[in-house]
Amino acid sequence: MPSSFSGATATPREFTATPTCRNSPSYHLSNRPASDQVFSALTDLATLPLLLAKEIVALSGAGFSTAAAVLDHFPKRYEDRRRFDAFPNQATPGAVCLRGKVIDASLRHFGPGRRFYEAIIMDGSGGVFGSGKITCRWFNMPFIQKLVATGHEVSVYGKVKDANGRLVIDHPEFEILRDDEKESIHIERIVPIYKNISGISQRRLREIIHLLLLQIDPESLASASDIHRDSSRAQAFKDVHFPESIEQANAARRRFAFEEFFALQLNVVWRRARYHEQSGRVLGKSTAYLKEFYASLPFDLTGAQKRSIKEVLADMRVARPMNRLLQGDVGSGKTFVAMAAMLLAIDSGCQAALMAPTQILAEQHYLTFHRWLEPLGIRIALRTGNRDEGNHLEMAGEPQIIIGTHALLYDSVSFRDLGLVVIDEQHKFGVAQRASLIRQGIVPDVLVMTATPIPRTLTMTIYGDLDVSILDEKPPGRGKIVTAVRIAAKQTDVTKFVKDQLAKGRQAYLVYPLVEESETLKVESATEAFEKWKKRLGSHEVGLIHGKLKPEEKEAVMRCFREGEIAALVSTTVIEVGVDVPNASVMIVHHAERFGLAQLHQLRGRIGRGGHKGYCILLTDGKNPEALEKLKVLEQTADGFEIAEADLRLRGPGDVLGTVQSGLSDLRFTDFLADTVLLREARAKADKMLEEDPRLDGIHRGLKPLIQNTGGAAELPSTA
Repeated sequence: MPSSFSGATATPREFTATPTCRNSPSYHLSNRPASDQVFSALTDLATLPLLLAKEIVALSGAGFSTAAAVLDHFPKRYEDRRRFDAFPNQATPGAVCLRGKVIDASLRHFGPGRRFYEAIIMDGSGGVFGSGKITCRWFNMPFIQKLVATGHEVSVYGKVKDANGRLVIDHPEFEILRDDEKESIHIERIVPIYKNISGISQRRLREIIHLLLLQIDPESLASASDIHRDSSRAQAFKDVHFPESIEQANAARRRFAFEEFFALQLNVVWRRARYHEQSGRVLGKSTAYLKEFYASLPFDLTGAQKRSIKEVLADMRVARPMNRLLQGDVGSGKTFVAMAAMLLAIDSGCQAALMAPTQILAEQHYLTFHRWLEPLGIRIALRTGNRDEGNHLEMAGEPQIIIGTHALLYDSVSFRDLGLVVIDEQHKFGVAQRASLIRQGIVPDVLVMTATPIPRTLTMTIYGDLDVSILDEKPPGRGKIVTAVRIAAKQTDVTKFVKDQLAKGRQAYLVYPLVEESETLKVESATEAFEKWKKRLGSHEVGLIHGKLKPEEKEAVMRCFREGEIAALVSTTVIEVGVDVPNASVMIVHHAERFGLAQLHQLRGRIGRGGHKGYCILLTDGKNPEALEKLKVLEQTADGFEIAEADLRLRGPGDVLGTVQSGLSDLRFTDFLADTVLLREARAKADKMLEEDPRLDGIHRGLKPLIQNTGGAAELPSTA
């Protein structure tokens, strides 16, 4: 088998293929440059003779200025071009990679001014009864006809579907294969496929990277974050770009993932150490308010709540600022832990603030705090974009607890002595917003809360600089929630079920993915459904709430729903977080396949908050097997942490991160975030380095640039 760098046995593969230029010169392994043509990884691309001027411009436009930057452009996947998939005779559940010959190609029209290019590919055996043919289509991409023509040998990659009896791949990735390729990097081997760079074909990019690896000085590829001193980093670059086996490629990628995670964890541990160096204030010595609060509760707190309050109290009594995450599933009682922390703060003579991401949630908190704390004589104020009110007269004194939205960040809200900051659903705020509120106090204690269960590996990555308290118990007295997936359910059955529940005095949420009708999606919207539900439910009052309503309109609707004036509430995901209506026990989620797993779990948390049995019905057309698998998870478990792990498995760490923390969007190796062993190794190594050299100005001073120039993965902003 042809070999670019080193040998290893080859095994099963991933695939790929992408457009290429037909006119680039043939490139063989025999085209290697003379051994004395060596340059540094930091060499400016403009000075390299192996690149054409237009290629330098294209690479520069993609953000690449040095050889090292180009080599850091890792393959997005690999294709084993020693053996391709057999041409299928039916639609395929996933993408396949095929090799065949273009036997017919033409530009076709559909509708006014709309065109698509079609190429029919046949495999070498010719197939039986047409099974050896695949039709490839590119819509509104007329330039494809200049790249793909009858007679070309091609590799195509994509998902095969059935279109009126024909097997087609729409917009496949492809590459033209050549007959003259001997010992080529493009065929008869595992081939790297890259994210496209405008102006450079997939084929030419592969050649450029191969040439760079041949000519670059291996020593110049060293990195501060490379702590694998026992193996060559230069060889790892060769293995990741031109592997002899998929295992070899994965091992190289894992090595580079470790580098990225090590830099990430080094910053987390550094930030934690610097935070703990700050001098804070001692709070919580007096517990009079807390004891009075406990005595007033008609129920006992859960063991998890008591444990978390003890952890918070221990933090507040230390002369350094608290920096703690309170993570709990929906309905686990985070609000009462926050109340306890705030009572400890105001009992020490300072103020406490709670910032929520939405007006609905802020107002919900205000009502809850008002209900439980006003009997204790606690002065509470609400500050949102359009509400500024309190439960006390101005002459009684300044508020002790201030609850609000982003409005707390503005000059109109002033604090005398802010000692505790509580941030709810903190991932919905930007780093600058969180820091802005914290700066309004003098090194205040910080408690951040999230009801979005996060897999343990991601918690370590995202919140590694925080102490963590977990609420893993539900308060007693919550109603059991039955979750059921219904495929293509009849509307009459759904309506009858809702009517029966309303007749028993319960209330219902009717959830839709869209606010208004969409021209592109065949999905019913909340606005359309509202009119229909008013007719279906007859004498029962129906309300409508969505994100496009004005804040005062949303609050008016929610107030009517809380007070029972509205029986059924047609809604979007605006009710996802924090809405607490104990009598609401029914939720019908329409087009449930369009919601994320964690999002559906959050929505489900809005029901069963009283003592009544709850019903969460997930309606779907059942056409998407992956979506159906997702919905089945919710049917089988109500444990948010189990759901988070399933979400990680089904969607992958990259997508889960997008809903958890946008600050990690620069991570390159998100697929390795599920590798607990790798993350723990990176954390242990970071701990060891900073233990040996706490300021990184001694034996590990070479690592300091990772802290000071944190670009890329290392740039993880502080949660505080």
